[in-house]
Amino acid sequence: MQINVVTGDDPVELAGDGLHLDHHQRYELTDEFLAVWRAIASGELANFQGDYLNIQDGKLLFPPVQKPYPRLWFGGSSPIAQNIAAKHVDVYLTWGESPAQAAEKIATVRRWAEAEGRTLQFGIRLHVIVRETESEAWDAANQLIRYVDDEAISKAQKAYARMDSVGQRRMTQLPH
Repeated sequence: MQINVVTGDDPVELAGDGLHLDHHQRYELTDEFLAVWRAIASGELANFQGDYLNIQDGKLLFPPVQKPYPRLWFGGSSPIAQNIAAKHVDVYLTWGESPAQAAEKIATVRRWAEAEGRTLQFGIRLHVIVRETESEAWDAANQLIRYVDDEAISKAQKAYARMDSVGQRRMTQLPH
């Protein structure tokens, strides 16, 4: 098993789930949670007092098969997200951004992980369409979105606009 940790990026959706924290607070909560999770997933009894979590004798009823714990995957483009990745996760994920932006993020997370005495692996999320010619690739891409109308695009853009994800903002700024 591998676990991808997602802190959340849509305050409206999160409020509907009962979570009323801003971007920075959600990452602070994630930092606390991952500190506790790593301890209990390693078989330790966790006692933790933070700003968001108060854990008393926390433990897992069923220990993971992976030792010392399942691998954690995590992404985030804000400085706090990158710092959390450096402290807690095994694989840092980035989205398909410009090569320069992706390289900068990876270098930063690698440097912060080294300061924590850790090394990470890195992954990137890309959607690749390959055909014999560029024209055929664009035709295939257009076929994938052939039923997406202007109303659906507008609705998606409104949802993305309210998100406080630094990575999402960087993705929407890429040239089309």
